[in-house]
Amino acid sequence: MRKLTSLQFDDQQDQALLKDIQDAATNYLINNHDHRYADVGMFAKLILLSLLTCGFYVACLLCEHALWYFVIYYFLFIFMAMLLAVNVVHDASHNVFFKTPQANRWLNRIITIPLGIDPDCWQVRHVAQHHPYTNIEHYDFDIDYNGFLRQTPYQRRHWYMRYQQYYWPFIAAMTFPTIIWFFDWQDRLGIKFEKNKFTENGAYNGLVGWLLFFIPKMLHLTITIILPILVCEWLNLGIMLIIYLLSQMFSSMIFVMLLLGTHWAKATFYPIPKDGKMQHSQVRHTFDTSLNWRLKHPLFEYWIGGLNLHLTHHLYPGFCHRHYFELTIIIHQIAKKHGIPCQDITLSELFYYQQKFLKNMGKKQQ
Repeated sequence: MRKLTSLQFDDQQDQALLKDIQDAATNYLINNHDHRYADVGMFAKLILLSLLTCGFYVACLLCEHALWYFVIYYFLFIFMAMLLAVNVVHDASHNVFFKTPQANRWLNRIITIPLGIDPDCWQVRHVAQHHPYTNIEHYDFDIDYNGFLRQTPYQRRHWYMRYQQYYWPFIAAMTFPTIIWFFDWQDRLGIKFEKNKFTENGAYNGLVGWLLFFIPKMLHLTITIILPILVCEWLNLGIMLIIYLLSQMFSSMIFVMLLLGTHWAKATFYPIPKDGKMQHSQVRHTFDTSLNWRLKHPLFEYWIGGLNLHLTHHLYPGFCHRHYFELTIIIHQIAKKHGIPCQDITLSELFYYQQKFLKNMGKKQQ
């Protein structure tokens, strides 16, 4: 079990920067007579993505005698489940979809069933560890050493990592299956971190916690594997597991490749400070470890749930992603005022910097 003490940032620095960021968000809401949470458009997105997820699932079950139609509809079912998680679960994990934490937690427990990821475990990893400690060795679980990718200068290098820029899409593709069937169970058992991390984030321990973890996992197993086998006579367990795994890998690869580069490209990494104190402020840390990337068509950005505006999300995690476009403009103005480099990159540049980063991390250490 990993026992981590809280790190302290020197927030006496950059007080003016922090005040400008907070005041700008407050003024933005006041001027637009708005709130931080989901609006009618977000609820419409929730309903539409839910209907598409259910629709493609039903369509694949109706393909009793057509293998390839079944595979296509099943892939689309898992892909829509991923988009549902990106657009809704992410906001609800930060308690900015509904206004009450309890409503956000129950929403997450329901809509994560098709994808299979436990929302409580993910919330601990994402909200409690990744956000405050981005790119800090041993604290940010997203960059944990895994034996396959060297993601920081402080991790052990193996000879095969010289090729990691080529094989890393496979690692990205295995992220969802590994989280669903390994990391979630490891986290719930308290192997990785102390169990009180769950209660700190509003989850449950004990029997209730295990039931809320186990029942959705079994529902996911039933919906995604058992029921299709029962409905489609030509399906056997082996074929179904292959279709399931490939579908999860496809969605996982797209999600991870669009996300991880926002902390790799042009980013800074930090070892654990010996005295538990970082030498810079939390807000400066966010600017140093995150970035935004943009697409030419805002409509595409809308349907990936603000996944690309990751610096904006880390500066304003208490805002629903429907606000990210306007908040990004505000951030650029504040960064310019304080002389902070802040430039959005393109998707092609994101992939370029991803490859460059992995190549540099995979080189033999001098």
